[in-house]
This record gives sequence, structure tokens and C-alpha cells, in this order.
Amino acid sequence: MSKSKPSTTSTASSQGRRQFTKEFKEQAVQMLLDGHTAPSIVERLGLSGTNLLYRWRRELIGQSGKTAEVLDDRVRQLEAELKRVQQERDILKKALAIFGRDG
Repeated sequence: MSKSKPSTTSTASSQGRRQFTKEFKEQAVQMLLDGHTAPSIVERLGLSGTNLLYRWRRELIGQSGKTAEVLDDRVRQLEAELKRVQQERDILKKALAIFGRDG
């Protein structure tokens, strides 16, 4: 699932701030949606912080309409459920290891 670094055609404005192309932002957000962590993307692309990446994601989802917002909410719910189930699994593994020693 390794993807190459998006090419940037960023420019520095009069305030010294970089401006990124729409394509660059979309590729960065796609990396986030593909499962890469925000900190790893920020480091890899040389962005100022994760807030910038999350703002781009929010803007792109907002532009995509209500369906994208609903899907994004559902993905968040499923990720939270997955995390909970993984924690439960880990607890059960530990309990099995503890009670399995008694036999």
C-alpha cells in the first residue's frame, strides 16, 4: 500500500506561507483515508501540522456533499467500534492466558 509522495507545486506568498495545489491536498487526504497516520503524512510531506491535514479533509468532504459527510461519520463509528472490539479481544486473551495456567 506504499504510495509515492505527492508532487507539490507549492509557492510562497508574500507572507511567506506555502500554498498547495488542489491535487496535492487531495492526494494528502487520500493517504489519510488509505490508513496512513496523520503524523506520518505530515512528516513525509513536510506539512506544518496535523491540523492542516484534517482541515483539508473536512473541506474536501464538505465540497463532496451530504453523502460524503454521512459516509465519513459512518467510518468514524466503525473505527471506534473496531477499537473497542480490539480492546475486548486483548482483555480476553489476557484472561485466557491467566486462567489457562491454572489447569
